[in-house]
Amino acid sequence: MTKELLLSSLFFFSVAHGQYCTLNVGPTSTADSNVELVQINGALGNINFVGCPAVLGVQDLTALSVTLNAGSPYLLNVKFGTCTGNYAGVGEAWIDFDQNGNFDPYESIGTWTGTPPVAISAFNFVVPANAQNGITRMRVMQREAGSLPLNPCGTYSWGSVMDFGITIGNGIDCSGYLGDDEIDPILVTSLPYTDTRDNSFCYSNNNYVYPSPDIYYKFDPNPLIQHVNVSLCGSAFDTFLSVKDMNGNVIAFNDDAGNCGSQSALSFPTAGLGSVFIIVEGWGMEMGEYTLSIEADYVGLQEEYTMKLNVYPNPTNGIVHLNSPSGVLTLFHINGTELATFNTDEMLDIDLSTLTPGTYFLKSIEGIVSEKIILVK
Repeated sequence: MTKELLLSSLFFFSVAHGQYCTLNVGPTSTADSNVELVQINGALGNINFVGCPAVLGVQDLTALSVTLNAGSPYLLNVKFGTCTGNYAGVGEAWIDFDQNGNFDPYESIGTWTGTPPVAISAFNFVVPANAQNGITRMRVMQREAGSLPLNPCGTYSWGSVMDFGITIGNGIDCSGYLGDDEIDPILVTSLPYTDTRDNSFCYSNNNYVYPSPDIYYKFDPNPLIQHVNVSLCGSAFDTFLSVKDMNGNVIAFNDDAGNCGSQSALSFPTAGLGSVFIIVEGWGMEMGEYTLSIEADYVGLQEEYTMKLNVYPNPTNGIVHLNSPSGVLTLFHINGTELATFNTDEMLDIDLSTLTPGTYFLKSIEGIVSEKIILVK
């Protein structure tokens, strides 16, 4: 995928999380191609469904359900056939193992190509060990004159789509995992920030640049930050990194950073930005353990100003003296909290002795940070 197409995908691709596509999906005709048989024996229960007569759209068979255990192998038998005439086509089956309401490419458990009449297709698969416990769905689709891979939400003339109920057992309880989407992101409350996670379980695909699972972080830059630097260097897989504002506009993205191979890193300015989402995912269907690092460059630390504020002693253990052009200065903690305002026409000494040790900034009323102050005790 080119960078231009990738950026276009970032801007315009959206997905409805948590609700299966059932409207305007599947065949618009009941003639010809149709799934004739679906069979599976679970850890509890079994499905033995015989198709025909054909049904328009998605056939809701979720009342037919089996329990499958994470980490265990199973056999799904499907007879891709017809209710009337015989025509070439393709078929595919998926189970929504991560329960995100989507049948993602990495959840495909078997495909078929042929012209009925054909023998039963035997799909041997293993439920991922990190599949999420709970109730989900299996979708079986046949499309006449189609091609693989199938779009599980596609609309076409002849074929069939049917959904069955699946309950996952012995898997992972994902109720405590944050960051699966924009609704429940991981909050970055202070910098520098480091977080190590694994997106191969309890996370689904909601940022459709690539089909891999993604993890959302939310960050609100404070007024003292000029640039934010984000890195996935050292991660265990080929990563992709993107930043979006609250309206879904792309601020920055990176596939392969030059300084860390197939891992990603980027920097973006924060002027005029409110809160942003920092999104971690894999290239293609890559997934695994990663370490996310976020740091900031602060306004004024690398800049020279014609009207320089002199603060001394610095570092200080309490009182600092100002040698400053007249004007109003505001004192900030490094986390962006405004602490006090001073008029240098009236005072040239500031008492910081009641504050906790750390890093502080003095900022002019025009918004220019003139000096960093280190308080030690």
